[in-house]
Parts: sequence; C-alpha cells; structure tokens
Amino acid sequence: MKVKYEELVDLFSTLLIKKGFSNEDAKEAGVIFAENTVSGVLSHGINRFPRVLKYIDDGDIKIGVKEEVVFSLPFFERWDCKMGLGPLFAKKGMTRAILLAKESGIGVVALKNNNHWMRGGYFAELASKEGLIGICWSNTTANMPPWGAKTARLGNNPLCIAVPVKDGSSFLLDMAISQYSYGKLETLRLKGENLPYPGGFDKNGKLTDVPSDIEESKRMLPIGYWKGSGLSIALDLIASVISGGNSVKEISDFTNEVALSQIMIVLDPMKLGIDNAEERAKEILSYVKSADTAEGFRGVSYPGESMNRTKDANMRDGVEVVDSIYLSLKELV
Repeated sequence: MKVKYEELVDLFSTLLIKKGFSNEDAKEAGVIFAENTVSGVLSHGINRFPRVLKYIDDGDIKIGVKEEVVFSLPFFERWDCKMGLGPLFAKKGMTRAILLAKESGIGVVALKNNNHWMRGGYFAELASKEGLIGICWSNTTANMPPWGAKTARLGNNPLCIAVPVKDGSSFLLDMAISQYSYGKLETLRLKGENLPYPGGFDKNGKLTDVPSDIEESKRMLPIGYWKGSGLSIALDLIASVISGGNSVKEISDFTNEVALSQIMIVLDPMKLGIDNAEERAKEILSYVKSADTAEGFRGVSYPGESMNRTKDANMRDGVEVVDSIYLSLKELV
C-alpha cells in the first residue's frame, strides 16, 4: 500500500508520545523517520520503527534524557548522549557542529552513548543545505568479519559525506562499509529478491547474493575487500577514541545494538576562504556525468541524485510500504 508523508509523521509521532516522549521530541523524531521512508530507505524508516519501540520497552533507549557536554574547545565538543533516541541526538550534534563551523570554519561534535541514528545521510545533508560540507560516521555492533576471517569483529560502520551544489542539490554519499548494508539485505529479503551482486558469504563460506544466507552467516563482504576492512577499523578507532565512547568490541557485548560512538564534522568553505565552492562542485559533477554510459546501464549519476528523484515522487504520490509492518504499527495507535 502507499502512504503519504504526513500520515507517516503523524503515526511515528503518536507512537513515540504514547511511549512517553514529549510532543516536541516525538514530532522531530517522527519527521526523521518519515523523511528516511519517503527517501526510499525504508530499512531505516518505517521498517526499523518496530525495533525502536522494542528498544524503548527494553529500556535500551532512554526517554527524556539530555546530552551532557563533557569537553569543549572553540571548534570541538564531546557529548554524552545518555542512551537517548539516536536520531534526535545525532541531529542536535550535527546542528551544533554547523554552528561551530560558521564561527571557526570547522566544527566537530563527537557523541558517545548515542543509539542508532537510522540514516546517517540525513544528518550530513543538514550541513549541505546550509551551504556547508558535512561528514559523519557511526560505529556499530560487530556484523562483518575482518578480511581473511570468518568471525564478525568489525562493524559495517556507515560513512556519510554531503557537499552542496550550485543548483541547490547535494552530493550525498551515504554508505555502509560492507558491500550492502543489513538494511538493504532486509529490504530485498522482504521483497523476495536477491542482491544484484554477491554481498557476502553463506554459512559454508561460499559467495552468495541471497540476503537471508548472509544475514544468517554474518559474513558480509567489505567494500574493496581488504581495503574496506581497513577502513572499518579506522572509522571505529577514530569514533571511539575521540568520543571517549564504546568501540565495536564493547557494543557487541550488549544484547541490543546500543550506546554507539558517532562523529559529526562540518566545514564552512566561505569561512575557510573559498567563495565558489558550490560552483566548483557543480563543475566537477558535470564532468563526472559526461562520461560515456557503459553497456547495461541507463546513465551516469552521482551519489544522492537518484534519492532526490525518489523522494520527490514519494512526497507527491505516497511511498510504497510493507503492508504488514504499517498495519501492525497502526494497531498500536
């Protein structure tokens, strides 16, 4: 079935209010979940929402907590998010990094004890909508083996980069460090589809494109093989060290995926002496798109371009959701 954006915001907000969140926090979080859903990332929107409600019931997501600034410099702050609702504190952290960047040219906010932020690209794009460059990443529970291993010891720690473009759009890279995110596996499994390319190993160590086989084995294929494995380690090291928070190792000891470490970085080109950043971005992306199309492809696009089209269509026509998930949430209202 198709559902309108406004209906989703109302549904998510209502259910969070019933759990004890303030009207303001519930509405803000509801908007984020709805934005993720209409952007085509249902795995980090409506499909993830039942799990969020469970984590609230389990006490892993705390209601009504406030962030604590535990260390600060003119361009940097370290926060303890006290196990609050992840998207709310990720948005607060990125908003603060934006303000710091406008003052100093660069702003960094490191978050410890924050819960899953859902879709990281949402927060990076907050910066690009202000004409700034946004970079953020999060660590996760161990869900991917290091290269050469078969036991999960790495997170597929999502990395997001947003750059403003002169025409008002954004270059938006939002990627897991695994070839496919677990959210993508879930989405395709629910549709009864396989992956376009092999995304991991099955329990017998064979490369496979079957989502459920990879979910069972937890042997995701890192991007770039050993290079992705190294990048995952680097992101976890920086996030946990700079935030003073949990690494993949500690997160994996919890029953649920909670108390993550996240980094928000914002650069203000104007403050750094660059007054034509958006024009340069448009030139560079135009050059990329001018490449000849390879056989079997419809054209060249840059990260974030197709998502904009998807969001526009879904905002206009409604977004196709999984009936059983939507109806089960409606029953809770």
